[in-house]
Amino acid sequence: MATSTAAKRSSSTRKYGPAVGKSVEREMKAMKQDKLRSGSGQKVTDPKQAIAIGLSEARKAGKKVPPRPAKK
Repeated sequence: MATSTAAKRSSSTRKYGPAVGKSVEREMKAMKQDKLRSGSGQKVTDPKQAIAIGLSEARKAGKKVPPRPAKK
């Protein structure tokens, strides 16, 4: 039982700051309105890509976001 309590405690820290959620929410709204474009100019239709764009912008702005996963 002690291990589950320790696991809960370690996972209770926020990985993302509250400002990051607003950035991702703004990008999702733009995607739904067909206004979001990728770096190559293509229209973004995948929600996962919209989230990735929001996280990327939050990282550039210095918000609390974990680093990108390492490439294999």
